[in-house]
Amino acid sequence: MTWRATVLTLFPEMFPGPLGVSLAGKALASELWTLEARDVRDSATDRHRSVDDTPAGGGPGMVLRADVLADAIDAADRDAGLPKDRPRLLMSPRGRPLTQSMVAGIAAGPGPLIVCGRFEGIDQRVIAARRLEEVSVGDYVLSGGEIAAMALLDACVRLLPGVMGKPASGADESFSQGLLEYPQYTRPQAFEGQPIPEILLSGDHARVAAWRRAEAEALTQARRPDLWAAWQARTSQVQSKQVQKGSGRKPPKNTTEG
Repeated sequence: MTWRATVLTLFPEMFPGPLGVSLAGKALASELWTLEARDVRDSATDRHRSVDDTPAGGGPGMVLRADVLADAIDAADRDAGLPKDRPRLLMSPRGRPLTQSMVAGIAAGPGPLIVCGRFEGIDQRVIAARRLEEVSVGDYVLSGGEIAAMALLDACVRLLPGVMGKPASGADESFSQGLLEYPQYTRPQAFEGQPIPEILLSGDHARVAAWRRAEAEALTQARRPDLWAAWQARTSQVQSKQVQKGSGRKPPKNTTEG
């Protein structure tokens, strides 16, 4: 079944945007995935197509109404013909940080329904009633969820079968193995007095792999201490399990008498 993404937004004209070019765009044209951008205002019931109202308890800005957004989500579910348990995501700065493992999980499914927030946010009751999972693309605030949704979709689409020329292309990328990616080089062999590291030209694949691993570890430790700590914890856990497994082996039976 084709991977299908549905985006609920006040600005459907923003899509496909960057998703219509490069890898994602070629895959979209080839129908390796589909994208439907739906206007939340289509679910409004008054002649002004109102979707928001003032915050309960006072304060600045406006809040997206629960009833209008719930109707938009329900209509998208009815029309899509997709499994009811497909991911329902709300792009939100207070959400769980998007990670490569999350992206891989979403890409492995039927495709998500993504709600793009605007204004001061959306009514909490629709988040609970429609079981929206809040997802953040970083510790900053955007004008709306559309750009965040594009980032999430781009990350997912490139993992779909047939999108990248070589499936191994993503194997060594940053975050795929829990580390940042090692430095890359190509021609010319010398650039402004800086040569390509000699080991990369040695033809010794084992040495190249060891160099790349060491560089990835060094970069991760220097730039992302949080990832490095998590990597060390996982590595230590794996090593501990291997030791326990090895020590738990039963000794061979003694076949001698006496």
